[in-house]
Amino acid sequence: MDRTLHVEDYLRRLGLRSSGPPSVEELFRLQAAHVERVPYENLQIWLGRPTTIDPAESWRRIMRGRGGYCCHLNGAFSVLLRLLGYAVIQHFGGVQGSPEEAAGATGNHLALTVSGLPTDANPGGRWLVDAGLGDAIHEPIPLVEGVYRQGPFRYALRRSEAEPGGWRFDHDPRGSFSGMDFRPGPTEMGAFQAKHEWLSTSPQSGFVRVASVQRRDTAGVDLLRGLVLTRVGLPPAGGGPDASVTLERREDYFAALADVYGMTLDDVGAAEKDALWSRLLAAHEEWLTSRQHT
Repeated sequence: MDRTLHVEDYLRRLGLRSSGPPSVEELFRLQAAHVERVPYENLQIWLGRPTTIDPAESWRRIMRGRGGYCCHLNGAFSVLLRLLGYAVIQHFGGVQGSPEEAAGATGNHLALTVSGLPTDANPGGRWLVDAGLGDAIHEPIPLVEGVYRQGPFRYALRRSEAEPGGWRFDHDPRGSFSGMDFRPGPTEMGAFQAKHEWLSTSPQSGFVRVASVQRRDTAGVDLLRGLVLTRVGLPPAGGGPDASVTLERREDYFAALADVYGMTLDDVGAAEKDALWSRLLAAHEEWLTSRQHT
């Protein structure tokens, strides 16, 4: 294990002073803090800064106030959980953006389960623990078939029809994707390398086509796609429907990154921010044009 990775630093990043011995209560606290404090985001791609999926690199980037997508977030989170004494398994998974996409594990998602923590409702003691599903779960879900409600969202967990022995997570209809399958056995980070390179570079990749930042909390999701910031679910103070706003000014965009997601981009210079804003503005205008022709 990389000796530069300090648990205390990571816990502070999550807004936690400490973590006790492994327990269901602590596991819930850790995941909730992670999805609330560490954003799901792909701005490194839009900044032209290639990343690896090495968990140590992801850990250090998270320490600098950034996030990442599933391989980064769950890769680092799995290291933290192991250092805290949890029995963690990494699984080869696949997310489908719409119901029309074929189910199955394609390697575009790293899923995590934790075992050895039984409860009355989950006597098997296994949990789906995922800090890399963007606008999905806020807390762990028992690895037991059923329907689970978290805040305003309704999820389902069942046996996968596409992956023998695996599991299927069905997202709430209001979510940004339809579902996720993962295989039952453990896998290594290297299994995701080819898909990570495709997601980071291919013109067909959703990460290349759309800049996305997401943050989950108990009441809903803050979703920034391109220049459109949407609150899905209840506002943090409660009350009111979903609401969207287009961030038409450069200063508003970077203020939203800082205020909503805690991303001050201190490591990004003015020229890089200008280039990022130009790319975002061009993509937004292209999106508006495409809507006019549909």
